[in-house]
Amino acid sequence: MRNFKLAFILLVCGLTLASCSSRYEQLLAGTDYEAKYKEAFKYYNNGKYKRAAELFESLIMPMSGMPQEDTVHFFTGMSNYKRMDYVTAESNFERFIQVFPRSPFTEEATYLRCHALYEKTLRYELDQVPTRKALVAIGEFMRDYPLSSYRPTCEIMQEDLFERLDRKAFESARLYYKMEDYLAAHYALKNVLRDNADNRYRTDILYYTAVSAYKYAQNSVRDKQKERYLTFIDDYYNFISEEASSSRRSFLDGYYQKALRYTKGNENADYEEGVASEKNMTKEQRRKAKLAAKEVKRAEALLKEAEKKAQAENERKERKSRDKVKAQNKENIK
Repeated sequence: MRNFKLAFILLVCGLTLASCSSRYEQLLAGTDYEAKYKEAFKYYNNGKYKRAAELFESLIMPMSGMPQEDTVHFFTGMSNYKRMDYVTAESNFERFIQVFPRSPFTEEATYLRCHALYEKTLRYELDQVPTRKALVAIGEFMRDYPLSSYRPTCEIMQEDLFERLDRKAFESARLYYKMEDYLAAHYALKNVLRDNADNRYRTDILYYTAVSAYKYAQNSVRDKQKERYLTFIDDYYNFISEEASSSRRSFLDGYYQKALRYTKGNENADYEEGVASEKNMTKEQRRKAKLAAKEVKRAEALLKEAEKKAQAENERKERKSRDKVKAQNKENIK
C-alpha cells in the first residue's frame, strides 16, 4: 500500500513537471506576445532567470519599435546578470546602451555592464586585458554620471583593479629576482616605477631594486664590483629617503657598510669581515662569526616570513574588496 502511494505521488509530480515544461515550451515557441511578456516577468520575479532570459530574448524582434522595446532589452540583460552569466549580460547591456542612449534604464544598464566586466576580470597572475577594459568602462561611467548612486561602488571596483595592475607589474619584475637574474630584476623593477611612480608597491619595488643591485655587484668580477656597488648605494639612498624607519632598513644597512668598503678601494673587505681561515681566528672571533652568521640567517628568515604575511594580506584585501563590491551592488540593485 505504501509503495502504491509513493508511486502515485511520483506520477503526479512527474505529470505536473511535464505539464509545466510543456506549457513553457509552448509559450516560448508561440506568438502570444502579451502572455509571453507577462510570464517572462513572473519567471523573473520568482528567480527563474534562465527561463525569463529566454522569454525576454524571444520578444526582442516581435516588440521592435513598440513602447516595451527597451524594457525587453533591459530585462534580457538583467535576467542573464541575475543568473551570473556575466559574459552574456555584458554583451546585452553594451547593445542596450548603444540602441537606447536616452532610456530611463540607461544609467543602470551602464553601471551593470561595468560590474559584469569587473566580474569577468582575472587574478593578478593572469591576463590583465579584461582588467583594463573594465577600468575604461568604469572611468567612462563615472565621467558621464558623476552624481550617480552607483559611484561609491565604482570607486571600490576601480581601486581594486588598479591595485591588481600594480601588483601584476611588481610581481612580474620580481620574478627575475626569484630566478636570481639580478641584473634583469634591477632593470625591470626600475622600469615599473618609471612607468608608474605611484605604484602601490613602491616600497617593495625600491627595496628589491636595492637588493638586486647589491647581489649583482656581489656576484660580479672584482674589476666591476666598485661601480656596481656604487649603483647599489644610489638605490640604498633612494630607499631610506622614503622609508627611513622601515623594518627592512637594518637589513640593507649591512649591505651598505660592505659596499662602502669596496667603493673606498679596500679590496680585502671580505677578508676583514672574517672570511679568513679558521686557524687565524681567535676563539672569540669564531664565536662572533657564528653569531653573525646566525643573525643573518635569522634576518633572512624573518624577511621571508614578512613577505608571506604581506602576500596573504594583499590577497585578503583583494577578497574583502570583492565582497564589498558585491554587498554594495546588492544594495544598489534593491
